[in-house]
Amino acid sequence: MLDHEGDTHLYVQIADAIRRRILAGGLAPGDAVPSETELRSEFGVARTTARRAIRVLRDEGLIHTAQGEGTFVGPAGQTRRKPHRTALYQVIAKGLVRRIRHGDLKPRRPIPSESALMQQHGVARETVRRAIGLLREQGWVYTVPHRGTYVSQPEEWPDSAKLPPPVTEAERERALASAEGIGPILDGLRAEGR
Repeated sequence: MLDHEGDTHLYVQIADAIRRRILAGGLAPGDAVPSETELRSEFGVARTTARRAIRVLRDEGLIHTAQGEGTFVGPAGQTRRKPHRTALYQVIAKGLVRRIRHGDLKPRRPIPSESALMQQHGVARETVRRAIGLLREQGWVYTVPHRGTYVSQPEEWPDSAKLPPPVTEAERERALASAEGIGPILDGLRAEGR
């Protein structure tokens, strides 16, 4: 799709492709724009190239970025279609709580490593660390320096009134899709029956 041999910079070509999607109605006002990670995967480019393409469109006023939420079609302040979603670190934490409650992760035994959780959920290290930090604050786990993070004794767990509901596979799929900004695209494809 990209002309690597031509005289037009790759980031300009990517910006043109996204602009065409917007103008053709493939991305409507308020829709999430593909994330840098998605652009890297789709076009096979470096993160800085994807970032420059987004910057071109933002400078043109076609898209805007809301910190902590993503990049969306249209000017800043416009209503976004992106539904409220559970943060991915919370989804990971709920999944670990479910495994602890079901006995898959036993007291005084390690939880999966940061690397394993990153690979399993396809997220950054910071996302995994936020999930583990949340579990630590709630009393589900404790960390031993230079050893790892372990499941706390049951008497240290929060009482069941405070427990988050278990994460369903559908919630996890929605959170992962939304985290990458493809939720609206997937919803559209599902509505079309694909």
